[in-house]
Amino acid sequence: MKMRSNKGQLVSQHLEGISRAALEKYQNIIKQYVRKRQGVYALYREDKLKYVGLASNLRSRLGRHLKDRHKNSWNRFSVYLTIGHTHLKEMESLLIRVAKPSENAQKGKFKKSEDLQKKFVRDVRLLHKNQLMFLLGKKKIAQAEENTAIGKQPVLAKYFSGSNKLRAYYKGKIIKALIRPNGLIRFDGEDYRTPSLAAAKACKRATCNGWKFWHYERAPGDWVQLAELRK
Repeated sequence: MKMRSNKGQLVSQHLEGISRAALEKYQNIIKQYVRKRQGVYALYREDKLKYVGLASNLRSRLGRHLKDRHKNSWNRFSVYLTIGHTHLKEMESLLIRVAKPSENAQKGKFKKSEDLQKKFVRDVRLLHKNQLMFLLGKKKIAQAEENTAIGKQPVLAKYFSGSNKLRAYYKGKIIKALIRPNGLIRFDGEDYRTPSLAAAKACKRATCNGWKFWHYERAPGDWVQLAELRK
């Protein structure tokens, strides 16, 4: 029989909508399921979510909630057992931010996530400004003006409105570059109009597919191939 792979899997087992009475009456059975296991749990009052938490020892944590300050706020619970704990804290934060349980005192926090609100406001303002200039019979401004100063528009100008990091892995080394606000790629003190020109320079070859060679930081810690931009 073929074994199932858990590659990329976060939750391995779950138990949902169990009554508090069942936890109290069948503690030994439930504790065997969660003994020395880590995961995320949720406490409910009927169908209303009251509290979300995580624990590296779910057995002791669930038992504690039968007596602590939350003891009278819930009568049902769910538990999600995870494989490892790499993203456990962020999973808890995500649930708290989405569901906003009334018993959670603190708002969920992300370690490195970028808040896109300021970028969204900036891009909306730029869009409105360009639309106004178009209505007045003038060419688009901002990055378009900067591009005309260097001649032909850089390939990446239509994908980025600000600077962005680039990196590549080549012969066991990390190669770094930067996408400038005008779309040019800055590498080793020089500017390149296309990803492939910059990649050829980086790997010291006549040609190189820069769309597959370079990765850009789509979000903090999330590196993807430039080729994803053209899909």
